[in-house]
Amino acid sequence: MNTQSRSDSYAAAGVDITAGYKAVELMKKHIAKTLTEGVCSDVGGFGGLFELDLTGITRPVLVSGTDGVGTKLKIAFLMDNHDTVGIDCVAMCVNDIICCGAKPLFFLDYIACGKNVPERIADIVKGVCDGCVQSGAALIGGETAEMPGFYSENEYDLAGYCTGVVDKGSIIDNKTMKEGDVVIALPSSGVHSNGFSLVRKVLDVENIDLKAPVNELDGKSIGETLLTPTKIYVKPVLALLKEVKVKGISHITGGGFYENIPRSIPEGLGAKIEKSKVKVLPIFNLIAKRGNISERDMFNTFNMGVGMSIIVSKEDADRAVEILKANGEDAYIIGEIIKSEEKIVLY
Repeated sequence: MNTQSRSDSYAAAGVDITAGYKAVELMKKHIAKTLTEGVCSDVGGFGGLFELDLTGITRPVLVSGTDGVGTKLKIAFLMDNHDTVGIDCVAMCVNDIICCGAKPLFFLDYIACGKNVPERIADIVKGVCDGCVQSGAALIGGETAEMPGFYSENEYDLAGYCTGVVDKGSIIDNKTMKEGDVVIALPSSGVHSNGFSLVRKVLDVENIDLKAPVNELDGKSIGETLLTPTKIYVKPVLALLKEVKVKGISHITGGGFYENIPRSIPEGLGAKIEKSKVKVLPIFNLIAKRGNISERDMFNTFNMGVGMSIIVSKEDADRAVEILKANGEDAYIIGEIIKSEEKIVLY
């Protein structure tokens, strides 16, 4: 730890440089869990270094993704629970780049806060590290910015960036997609990290007891349920890609089914989804009921229990489901690809 750098004037303005040093020391034990063979630098430098292992890759293509946690952070503030939102941050990035077949290599985070409380920053980074371990990415750097007067003392924002690699010949595109192909669902763990502006309004989270058990949630509290981290699908999908030709993948985020599933489907085709087959989680029924939200708006805002959809040929569907289940995903079929001018048809 740097014991020489200190500015009394800066501290008087609300920025404690030494708190930043302490936070880095506290987070190092978590970061160590994420290190992979490619990491060439320690945390604390001006840049994170990573050596590419291109074994088996003939035409490497780097794929990058960036995202944040959004207003789900408000739930973390209200619950004073900060060690899981980092998983959400990683998930929102790595789940995006796996949609084109890229294996995540490394991750960087950015935390902006009103007051640097080292223990809280370390908790946030612990979640980031947990997400990195789940996705096989190394945390090679980051930034914590203390910004008094911009954020309140107990609030922060969290965003991240990841880079992955895929062989150009293995990039997932929709060129071979055709009528009759099958849509497979991978279950979500909950609301994930999208739609929380609506969730917070509907459930009036600032004026209820977030820790009280709720019958509709099988006795779990609203706060606990909403803070459930976004599921990371990288390892099961990578296992599937080794065995089956995947024609399209969609990460179901903000915009729900109507916005995200069509992103993996070419012109002239659409996805026909059987709503009765979707295993809707209790939290979505509660949100719809309390907010009097129409079914279409629910499917156009939330993942509804499906965090990712995968499209394969009909001949490969059973094998794909089998592989995904063997890798911990309770995958199931929810629809098929049809000739249609409508990109998605829910019936």
